[in-house]
Amino acid sequence: MDLKAIIRDVPDFPKKGIVFKDITPLLNNGKAFQYVIDKLAERYQGKGLRSIVAMESRGFIFGAPLATKLGVGFVPVRKPGKLPYKTFQETYDLEYGKDTLEIHQDAVGKGDKILVLDDVLATGGTAAATVKLIEKAGGDVVEAAFIIHLSFLKGQDKLQRTPVFSIIQY
Repeated sequence: MDLKAIIRDVPDFPKKGIVFKDITPLLNNGKAFQYVIDKLAERYQGKGLRSIVAMESRGFIFGAPLATKLGVGFVPVRKPGKLPYKTFQETYDLEYGKDTLEIHQDAVGKGDKILVLDDVLATGGTAAATVKLIEKAGGDVVEAAFIIHLSFLKGQDKLQRTPVFSIIQY
């Protein structure tokens, strides 16, 4: 399936000079959405995963159905103040400033095999912070998976020793 033909380019969003890869047409196409979940499930079936850890908010769209299909847990990583229990925090650099993510301290156990999942790998800050959160909790990140990888932004470099997989590369 040609997913690139379904994903919409939005020029100058969220700011001038950026071409945003809009996944909403893919989400609105039942066959394409199912194809993405099936491709991910094929890759991770039988890998001994304990959980899918996905980042707020578009990662949730793919993480929950994949976790259901694989019969594993789903763990949300969120912005500060959104999770109701004790959390680990990780602050990371943005292009202009900093951001912070949180995970419940009991969401990942020591030695749990974890898949990190998000919609897009761009500059890598969010994914790298999520890997650090999982490691703080004692988990073992098997791979970081993305629907889209904007490889020219070199986000994979921030993931260092974490293997990266994506369905679509630009």
